[in-house]
Amino acid sequence: MGDRLWYHARFGMTIQSTLGADFREVLRGLIAVHHSIYPLVPPQGIYFEALVERAFKRTRKPFSWIEPGGRNLPRHDLLVEGTRLSLKTETGRGTDPDQILITKLCTTEKEPWAAEDLIQRVVAHLSRYDFILMLRAIWRLPVIKYQLLEVPVDLLRLVKTASLMPVGRRKGRQSFGADILAAGQCVYHVHFDAADGKCQIRNLPVSSCVRIDEWEIQVTD
Repeated sequence: MGDRLWYHARFGMTIQSTLGADFREVLRGLIAVHHSIYPLVPPQGIYFEALVERAFKRTRKPFSWIEPGGRNLPRHDLLVEGTRLSLKTETGRGTDPDQILITKLCTTEKEPWAAEDLIQRVVAHLSRYDFILMLRAIWRLPVIKYQLLEVPVDLLRLVKTASLMPVGRRKGRQSFGADILAAGQCVYHVHFDAADGKCQIRNLPVSSCVRIDEWEIQVTD
């Protein structure tokens, strides 16, 4: 527990100084405006990216988009005051308030499709980020509760310790999965889907992340 509190204190300060209270306030307002147009559609993907961009512009914080270096890398990443930022969302109606699902950490579809190669691609992908900013929507209609989190990149890098095993009954190329351990406990599950080449992170506790902001929005159909 002491290590976790130390981690939150160290990286939480970095996030607060990079984003700032003014950014969080503006982002809340922009998401509220989004819901005034799309009451039951939380912002995700490129729509969340657009709101983050607008929030930085309104708070006059310098930033730039980073173009991808390859077809399997994210379409956009942000560079904010020298900090490399990746944006993720989890906003479906089945979003768990306590467990995070990253449906696409990255795409690893190229050959060879072998455990060691898949792990190396993910580790290389994660080297592009200083932290990951994630917006999550918890459905409790007529209320949607939002979580704005930092997903710890160092924790995701533990994928390099994975002992991947084949999973599923798919013929031909097989999917792989493994529980990732830290201090003898499972901290999340990594899954490489042979059908679409995506690397997923499953069952990552919200408690292992830095909570940047939480708020609720009343929505109506």
